[in-house]
Amino acid sequence: MFKGLVALVTGGASGLGRATAEQLLKQGGRVVICDLPSSTGQETAKALGKDATFVPIDVTSEKDVANALQTSIDKFGRLDVTVNCAGIATAARIYNFKKDQPFDLKLFQKTIEVNLIGTFNVIRLAAGIIGKNAPDADGQRGVIINTASVAAFDGQIGQAAYSASKAGVVGMTLPVARDLAKQGIRVVTIAPGLFRTPMMEQLPEPAIKSLEATVPFPSRLGYPHEFALLVQSIVQNPMLNGETIRLDGSLRMQP
Repeated sequence: MFKGLVALVTGGASGLGRATAEQLLKQGGRVVICDLPSSTGQETAKALGKDATFVPIDVTSEKDVANALQTSIDKFGRLDVTVNCAGIATAARIYNFKKDQPFDLKLFQKTIEVNLIGTFNVIRLAAGIIGKNAPDADGQRGVIINTASVAAFDGQIGQAAYSASKAGVVGMTLPVARDLAKQGIRVVTIAPGLFRTPMMEQLPEPAIKSLEATVPFPSRLGYPHEFALLVQSIVQNPMLNGETIRLDGSLRMQP
């Protein structure tokens, strides 16, 4: 079913997004990799071959996202799957009593804008393209997969903005799935735990080992290709819809 499938992956230049692009290409799909202009997206697309193309975007920009979707049509003729991996991580206490400073409101707004509004922006525009596909035997026209986080459910100290943004993604999954059901578009969200992404790799090895010890089983960080395998399973299984799936080795984060 992946032969000829066309997917658009935001945050596709590295980490979970790149692993997803690689997996879909491996299965015979074609991929539009979307990431910031400052990313390594161009190099990534070149490394992945002729069935991958890069479009620089800011997910909060209607113009940028529309351009990426048009590129999918122009280059590959269609769009079947959209995977939202773009996001930012922020950490700060609500009030820093040592410095007598409250949480920076602009930082909170930026986190919500990228992680939640950016995800919604891609969903609303991608749905208009996917909804024009001819339906399969089940009436399905395509799939939209979002990335939340286990922080949506058990966020730690300092994660108020990040948790709120990811909880928003979880909260809109079912209503968006219901909204798009008549068009045959499924909507599923993945809530990953601790994964070996470039951001995590910047930590000292002792810190990584400490984090790994908090994961019950397997007691390690997840690998990006394991996230990609779940994306593949979601695309393959037509009964997965309107759900958020935790991918975390049974991790429940502590304060």
